[in-house]
Amino acid sequence: MMDFLNLFTKYMEKGVNLIYIGFSSGLSGTVQAAQMAKNQVLEGNHAITIDVLDTKCASLGFGLVVYQAAKMAREGKSRKEILEAVHFYSEHMEHIFTVDDLEYLYRGGRVSRTTAFVGSLLNIKPILNVEDGKLVPIEKMRGRRKVLQRMVEIMEERGVALNKQIIAISHGDDLETALELKEIIMEEFGTKEFLINTIGGAIGAHAGPGTIALFFLNELMDK
Repeated sequence: MMDFLNLFTKYMEKGVNLIYIGFSSGLSGTVQAAQMAKNQVLEGNHAITIDVLDTKCASLGFGLVVYQAAKMAREGKSRKEILEAVHFYSEHMEHIFTVDDLEYLYRGGRVSRTTAFVGSLLNIKPILNVEDGKLVPIEKMRGRRKVLQRMVEIMEERGVALNKQIIAISHGDDLETALELKEIIMEEFGTKEFLINTIGGAIGAHAGPGTIALFFLNELMDK
């Protein structure tokens, strides 16, 4: 919380209004910490405005929301326009991902020891989503290749105008598979813009090496 206090105070003293875009409150306490700092900084002071937004997004899903907001800020868009875009992107961002080893989800308390053991034994790979900021299982399949193909199918089922979007792919130290997935998406949907990066340390510790995640919108602002 001290980091937020110091940062918010710094800009309050300069008279600068702030928008803080936060990682999902269902997976992290940073939004709550930012909200507490905001309340403390603004107590009795109405010279500036601080908006603390809970995106309910994670990893590069969260990254795409921040990217869009930063792009709009650079283009000189108004505060109202940026806030509307953040809310829209947050509400319509899909997170479809799989892990290579259920042991890491077990260690993080996401699955039982039995599920992890049986899944590893039978080469079962889960497909999960983030809904309302929390992890939700979608399907289970056997074999890595089938899982990747199914992720693309789910993307087609849920996504819109995928050739007009920036599609994000994050991976757990598996750039080769991430690039392979990119090629499949380019061929299937004609998508041209991608963001590809490794997952962060906190999520990586819970998901493990070999994690592959897709992020895209299920609706566009400008139709």
